[in-house]
Amino acid sequence: MNNNEVTITIASEEHLKYVDTILHTISEAAKVRGTGIAKRDPEYVKKKITEGKAIIALAGDEFAGFCYIESWGHNKFVANSGLIVHEKFRGHGLARDIKRKAFELSRTRYPDAKIFGLTTGLAVMKINSELGYKPVTFSELTDDEDFWKGCQSCVNYDILLRTNRKHCLCTGMLYDPAWEKKKEANLQPPKKEKVYERWLQFKRHVFLRGKEGDNDAQSGTGSRSLFHRLLAVFV
Repeated sequence: MNNNEVTITIASEEHLKYVDTILHTISEAAKVRGTGIAKRDPEYVKKKITEGKAIIALAGDEFAGFCYIESWGHNKFVANSGLIVHEKFRGHGLARDIKRKAFELSRTRYPDAKIFGLTTGLAVMKINSELGYKPVTFSELTDDEDFWKGCQSCVNYDILLRTNRKHCLCTGMLYDPAWEKKKEANLQPPKKEKVYERWLQFKRHVFLRGKEGDNDAQSGTGSRSLFHRLLAVFV
């Protein structure tokens, strides 16, 4: 199998028939991993699919992988959840491709939201890092109680309770679009005011040089010639 044989797309109603397979795959992965994966309600997954907030990967009609997005804290936070790849299609980078598609969907639908996730998987952590996520404390994630209630079905929920929701086996990771805006601001070209000030300085230099060097002016290599060269640069 190679990823060229798999189609990754935003899920729609025609993909509702895969819900049972998706949930079964998540359940089996939780058993194998043994580190805890929160259970998903079938109706909730169906809702995400019909809302256009899920990504599905198919090899023809065969289920290959899935992920969905959900918003929290009045759309201030977005989580990419339920990332799963069927055992048959693992080891070919499909999880990374699905995650990237979910990330793009999150940025499109919630451009100003912080994107976060909880995971125990090293592979997912690596993918998140490639997308610009950074490990953070749980206090930097959403404080929406409905989100944290979703952890109740995880086998490690007692750890979360004992630590007053500060620690668990999961690692919290966050992407903040403000980081990109800050980078862009630092790379901006000089403001027009700065360019204009530089232009005035050069212009003063040109005319002063013209007054001081009559010989240059007469030969055509003086202030008038330099003035036109500078004008070509700044205009």
